[in-house]
Amino acid sequence: MSASDATPALLTARIEQWPIAGAFTISRGAKTEAVVVVAEISRGGVTGRAECVPYARYGETPEATLAAILAMQDRFAAGLDRNALQSAMPAGAARNAVDCALLDLEAKSQGLRVWDMLQQPAPRACTTAYTISLGTPEAMASATAKAAYRPLLKIKLGSDDDISRITAVRQAAPESELIVDANEAWTPDNLKANLDACHNAGVTLIEQPLPAGKDDALMHVHRPIMVCADESVHGLASLEALRGRYDAINIKLDKAGGLTEALAMADAARAMNLDIMVGCMVATSLAMAPAMLIAQYARFVDLDGPLLLAGDRDGGLRYDESTVYPPDAALWG
Repeated sequence: MSASDATPALLTARIEQWPIAGAFTISRGAKTEAVVVVAEISRGGVTGRAECVPYARYGETPEATLAAILAMQDRFAAGLDRNALQSAMPAGAARNAVDCALLDLEAKSQGLRVWDMLQQPAPRACTTAYTISLGTPEAMASATAKAAYRPLLKIKLGSDDDISRITAVRQAAPESELIVDANEAWTPDNLKANLDACHNAGVTLIEQPLPAGKDDALMHVHRPIMVCADESVHGLASLEALRGRYDAINIKLDKAGGLTEALAMADAARAMNLDIMVGCMVATSLAMAPAMLIAQYARFVDLDGPLLLAGDRDGGLRYDESTVYPPDAALWG
């Protein structure tokens, strides 16, 4: 779609709630439903759609995200295209939904799959992590035992006794590859002990152990395990500050502000010799589908959002245990 197209685009959006199976708990709290915002852009009888998850950690709310999307209606009616969108909206959940909806619309309008349109590798099936929520060591061990058949588990830590938790988890899943997400909850004082405990448990990667902006200690501690930036990385402009602190980055479309920025980040990260993880919020398959293009470059894939829901939307991604398959055109792209 370009500004020269005669037919105006119609932009609409709505908030949806999707119950979570049980509860999803991290160091910052627990939730029992995923609240997402869906954007739809229609033009010439074709509709593109996409989904985002506003994140309170970054001051986003569903209502403000919805308002930010709807505020762009006149711009789209006047012919705003995806290239202009990157500077017209700040990075974040709202731009992610609009960017990915535009990509879906462009692909459908051209009769192409989105990866062919963007000249990207066709996504292939890949192994996704499955998340174990933060809880007592006993509760986490019990949840892990039920998922021990999965090849890759993501363990939420960030408590006052993470050493006991990761030890219990490893005992419950002796064969699974483990990655850990501390969600900014460690401190410089316990960093080394927690890194060593994770190393002893055979953990492969640790996400965001220290708070964003307060992670200088990572430059001065021996890192026996790969450390991945999550809350410390958003878009392209945030990458340079990661040198010396991190070995990998977690690319999430809601942080980057869409697939357009995320693909540029993947290119830049590889040029910096940073490994790539592609992550997600708890959401439906509509939010996961665009991230499958980033998964093709990722050492770690964490796109288990729909597996944590009580039910996914119709036509969602196919999950065969921990194997996730590319989206059908009817879902997205």
